[in-house]
Amino acid sequence: MNNKRLIIIGAGLAGSEAALEAVKRGIKVDLYEMRPQKQTPAHKSDYFAEFVCSNSLGSYDLTNASGLLKREMEILGSELMPVIMESKVPSGGALSVDREMFSKKVTQIITNHPLINVIREEVTSIPDDTPVIIASGPLTSEALCDNIKTFLDEEYLYFFDAVAPIIEKDSINFNKAFYMNRYNKGSADYINCPMNKNEYENFYNILINSPKIELKSFEKDAKFFESCLPIEVIASRGKDTLRFGPMKPIGLVDERTGEENYAVVQLRQDNMSASLYNLVGFQTNLKWGSQKELIQSIPGLENASVVRYGVMHRNTFINSPKVLYPTLQTRKNPNIFFAGQITGTEGYTESIASGLLAGINASKYILGEELLELPSETVLGALTHYISFEGHTSFQPINSNWGILAPIDVDKKIRKNKKLKNELLAKRSLEIIKAISEKI
Repeated sequence: MNNKRLIIIGAGLAGSEAALEAVKRGIKVDLYEMRPQKQTPAHKSDYFAEFVCSNSLGSYDLTNASGLLKREMEILGSELMPVIMESKVPSGGALSVDREMFSKKVTQIITNHPLINVIREEVTSIPDDTPVIIASGPLTSEALCDNIKTFLDEEYLYFFDAVAPIIEKDSINFNKAFYMNRYNKGSADYINCPMNKNEYENFYNILINSPKIELKSFEKDAKFFESCLPIEVIASRGKDTLRFGPMKPIGLVDERTGEENYAVVQLRQDNMSASLYNLVGFQTNLKWGSQKELIQSIPGLENASVVRYGVMHRNTFINSPKVLYPTLQTRKNPNIFFAGQITGTEGYTESIASGLLAGINASKYILGEELLELPSETVLGALTHYISFEGHTSFQPINSNWGILAPIDVDKKIRKNKKLKNELLAKRSLEIIKAISEKI
């Protein structure tokens, strides 16, 4: 058994995965988590690995880059993926969890592990003389932010993230709302609230005229992340933008009426007992009174009971292309690794995956072994190469997607068949990951 110790700052998704990767390699871990001593603007509990903005990890289909990333993680031995599968709730082709159940399970596993020492206090400075993984997340405390900035000698970039409201299922009017997945694919996991043109225009007018929570002065120049835009920002781009975005009606026809809808609001199951549902794509920074008015203007939600209103918060990420190697080790100090959303890997799945790689590599570093650099033919490898690529002129957070993978040599006919091309990319990736997994 190795007596050396690894410090991990942050017990979110990335930090929790990293800790569990390290201990199964015999490394003792000091896991620091500042909650509940110091809370963030978005977290609601003291549990580890808390899902904040949504309960969905995206697709589990291999023809989707996010689905392929999940399979790569499973092959590499992710410790959180089995807990995710134990906590999953119906969500069509997506993989969603009962967020409270999942976080409780992860917290129990970590706190009961004999090699993990949980320390509930804020870390305000980076220890530079011992191996450490900084997985403090996009809501890193101001004191630690300042210390990281001093260490890296690089300016931070900022973007905003917004949280969608959650309502009680029992308050939904099913005389208007109906269950259906888009195009009737799979089981009917989503609740749909249809709108005609007049109802949509009334909703839109309330939305664009509703007061928003005032941003602080230091936040006003920050950027929004495109895949998590507040609904009011989407609406500001044009009257029909929502109808081609989170409220698109295509493939959602109420079988009771057979009518084509003008717009549809979808709700996704948020907990295992199916008592709570979140409004898909409804991240927002509207004042809470306005949120209630807006939600109750949606057909079927006239008497909706809101258990959590949407909030918006500044997310912080480092200038990874100037800071990190593809191994997630810092260029400046080999003792220091970063993982999670603070690196610019946007998304829950991506956070866990980066924690997995950081946990593996920090352990290898401690054990004096060669660090693992995954090739760009894999999704996780492509992500880490993307965020560490020094040629970026304007670095922004990124999700897993096919565009960042190394090209595959196929004929013109296959290049035009997106599904077939993605299947070949997935096959190539899994073959590589399986070979790597056998070695490590």
